Amino acid sequence: MVASSPSAYPHLSSSALDDLQADLTILLHQTLSHRSLHPKNLGILPTKKSWLLNLDVLVLSDAGNILDALFMASRAALWDTRVPRTRGVEYKARPRKAAEDTTAQGGRGDMDVDEDTQSGFDTRTIHKATDFELPDYWDEGEPLDGRAQWPVSVTLNLEHPIHFLDATAQEEAATPLRLLLAFSFPSSASPVMQAMRMLGPGEPAPSHLKELVKAGEQYAREISTALISKLKEEDIRRYQKAREIFELHR
Repeated sequence: MVASSPSAYPHLSSSALDDLQADLTILLHQTLSHRSLHPKNLGILPTKKSWLLNLDVLVLSDAGNILDALFMASRAALWDTRVPRTRGVEYKARPRKAAEDTTAQGGRGDMDVDEDTQSGFDTRTIHKATDFELPDYWDEGEPLDGRAQWPVSVTLNLEHPIHFLDATAQEEAATPLRLLLAFSFPSSASPVMQAMRMLGPGEPAPSHLKELVKAGEQYAREISTALISKLKEEDIRRYQKAREIFELHR
């Protein structure tokens, strides 16, 4: 969900601000929730329980090119997300003879249940994990599976026959036609275009569009490479160096 501070768009009415938030939320959700991007390690109990991934983005200021900033911020947040490790819990009944011995010695046994009655809800006969526990603390866990392939976007501001990137708010007002392209770059596969949106009135010629998509892929690759480099540096600073300092002071 994308929320915007009123101070980011002081010229918009409350209803217009709500519409903008809805548009940004839909664009981000439709791109990031695609099946090809689903992390495989969100499952807890097969067909029963799994982690639900929520992403909240808050826009505090908009000086232009907000769409690319949203995708970069989202990718940084998802890169840093940790999935707690879980351990399955089984419910098993003690053997009948042990239960009878316990009852004969004055104990209550497992439950006061008629031995001739079987219920579909009797968990004593279940031999598969039906619940889970968390062995991790809040700041531990595994990174999201496939986090290197989360997409980044690049917005091409079109002014035929040229285009330019990273427009300011004033430049966006003067150049209403924009092409948004979102690409993911899997480590062992070809680049994948995850989203393509034409924003504003008009449209480029088909021959020109092909050139724009090719140029956008190159721009997005450069953005993705630079962003991953920064995120890996942050991983080292936050986790590896922090653990080393902790070990020194133990």
